[in-house]
Amino acid sequence: MKNSIVIVTLLTALVVTACATTEISDQKNKPPSAGDVLPDIELPVPQDERLQRYLGISGSGLFSVDQIKADIVIIKLFSVYCPLCHKDAPKMNQLYAKIESSAELKGRLKLIAIGADNSVLQVTQFKEEYGLKFPVFADADDSIHRKLGSVKFPYYMGVKLDGNHNARIFYARLGQIQDTDTFLKSILRTSEKGS
Repeated sequence: MKNSIVIVTLLTALVVTACATTEISDQKNKPPSAGDVLPDIELPVPQDERLQRYLGISGSGLFSVDQIKADIVIIKLFSVYCPLCHKDAPKMNQLYAKIESSAELKGRLKLIAIGADNSVLQVTQFKEEYGLKFPVFADADDSIHRKLGSVKFPYYMGVKLDGNHNARIFYARLGQIQDTDTFLKSILRTSEKGS
């Protein structure tokens, strides 16, 4: 009888601890939303000099998103296993082309993509398959994805940079880009509201 009480007490304590730990963990890993500070995300400096110039960084090693030379960075989280991400890739090329062909936006707004739980080889193949011209990074250990709340894909974030190593999220949305003009206008309008 005493053993049963001890076992029940221990099991109850384990369940309560597990539930509390899950709740704390869930609070830490909520999906990003407007107004949040972007968690520290470190990415490898691209070896391609054109991509280094695009991002405004140089050298080797790692860099953080807040080091990108831009006012706004659009971050797309995707997975090579996500069918919607494959359908969305041509829209990303259109978006990149619109930004780079605009005298008003070129240099001010940058675009990057991060392949969650994808290897460098998988991300490289994805990039080549769709002819993506902007930086695409692998998150092979899924650590960035977890920092961002393990969101579903495709997931877009608009991040405003202030030049003082501060990166604040002003836009966060799950889903494909339906129309690049509408998406870009929404990003610009929302970024102005967050000023």
